[in-house]
Amino acid sequence: MIKYLGSKRLLAPAIVEAIRGLGEVRTVIDLFSGTSRVGHALKRAGFCVLANDHNAYAATLARCYVQADRAERLPDVERLVQELDRLPGRPGYFTDVFCERSRFFQPKNGARVDAIRDAIEQKALPPELEAVLLVSLMEAADRVDSTTGVQMAYLKQWAPRASKELALRVPDLLPRAAHGKGAAHELDALDAATQLEADVLYLDPPYNQHKYLGNYHIWESLVRWDRPEVYGVACKRVDCRTRSSPFNSRTKIVDAMRGLIAATRARHLVVSFSNEGFIDRADMETLLGGWGRVTVLEHDFKRYVGAQIGIYNPQGARVGKVSHLRNKEYLYIVTR
Repeated sequence: MIKYLGSKRLLAPAIVEAIRGLGEVRTVIDLFSGTSRVGHALKRAGFCVLANDHNAYAATLARCYVQADRAERLPDVERLVQELDRLPGRPGYFTDVFCERSRFFQPKNGARVDAIRDAIEQKALPPELEAVLLVSLMEAADRVDSTTGVQMAYLKQWAPRASKELALRVPDLLPRAAHGKGAAHELDALDAATQLEADVLYLDPPYNQHKYLGNYHIWESLVRWDRPEVYGVACKRVDCRTRSSPFNSRTKIVDAMRGLIAATRARHLVVSFSNEGFIDRADMETLLGGWGRVTVLEHDFKRYVGAQIGIYNPQGARVGKVSHLRNKEYLYIVTR
């Protein structure tokens, strides 16, 4: 899966065990699905997962890792991955914006991305199959990028992996879950909480001012293939300036969380939130305590690599100090 700030790779086993411990659970809503790391783990554990994210790249990841089932899709995926991986590069929008106007990828790999993405678009495939191929391409590009894991900036010197040849792989598709086929949605979080029904609502919302769209704008453009206008050194999509979420606002996040909790039709809540977020542990326990009985599990993790390296200006000079190297992730389990 792609490198991702806030990924729950290390926490996923604890989330699965916490949900198993709630008793008779068959269905789980993953309301902010991101890379679908958690949704994938829950599907592997047998739960029917309803994934949601308002970013197109995240909804595509969910369509691949939560909704698509191995038996139905694998033969076509294997054939098409081999076909697409043989295509020679043909420079286009992606190469121009992300290899020449900026330096996220070497031009040889950008040209391959352009050729493969155009070919996928021309095939007009069923949405699930298209999503799996887009994820294969996204992950292939991620393996040859030159960043610290976010697309706010690229490295001053090429990362060693950037010189490697882009190569497609078949994503890790799972068999259909024991409790039924999953589904991927691309809704506003409150709309999804209102419309979707399950035994458990899992919440892993943005926790500070940094927008996932801005951090992963290249994947959004790769999936949408809408060739947007861009701005700044990082060549971000112009809609990064206008697409916003109350969860990225210190003054709005509590009301937004309260609205989700009030809207849900789930029987249990499981909330993942960092101690670096806008809501501290005491306030989160108070907020969730109005809905049910709260149990808190605390996990200590190393911060992402960009935070460990420090803060640099566009000229490469260090302009800030690293305040801390570890953070705590709280898992709030709420039952009525």
